[in-house]
Amino acid sequence: MSWILIMQTVGVIVFGTLLLRIAGRKSISQMTMAQVVVMIGIGTLLIQPISGHGYWPTFVLALVLVIGMIAIEYLGVKSNLFESIITGKAVLVIENGQLLIENMRKLRLSTDKLEMRLRQAGISSISDVEWATIEVSGNLGYQLKSDKQPATKEDIQKLIHFIENRIPMVRRDLTVEDNIFSEIKYGHQTTHSDNLQ
Repeated sequence: MSWILIMQTVGVIVFGTLLLRIAGRKSISQMTMAQVVVMIGIGTLLIQPISGHGYWPTFVLALVLVIGMIAIEYLGVKSNLFESIITGKAVLVIENGQLLIENMRKLRLSTDKLEMRLRQAGISSISDVEWATIEVSGNLGYQLKSDKQPATKEDIQKLIHFIENRIPMVRRDLTVEDNIFSEIKYGHQTTHSDNLQ
């Protein structure tokens, strides 16, 4: 085996890793179509030097692909029209607990597949969903109806405040002596049995 071939293979790995690092850290499911095309193109190109089709021209072409992809992403950030043309937009599949059959047909998404995604998100009924979309990445986005949403910390605090103001409660504030956390700062304020200190 030739040392040149081994060095070229190591070079392909190093340069390919560098190119993919420049290209971004998204997983396949999060990539846009343009990114997937570029990644497939890079994968195909990176094997060319090993098969004898030129080492540096291949790397230059792969770099051009990555720069092109970055330019497309930059244009997508700057222009909503360009972004919608290149990456598309999310598609609404549930509105107010009802399936939007026409949109599901456009996506070629069966009810069973949608139900599978809802189950994976912990949703047991389509009627519990206010809105659901299939995002550009293929992921499910959803918002539950207000009475089906889990309580937030803010909701619980409001409930506690409501209960405290409605029901008189006998509360006593802990003094420094009663507060077991104050002994961390001030030491023991009350005496306990010698073997329990």
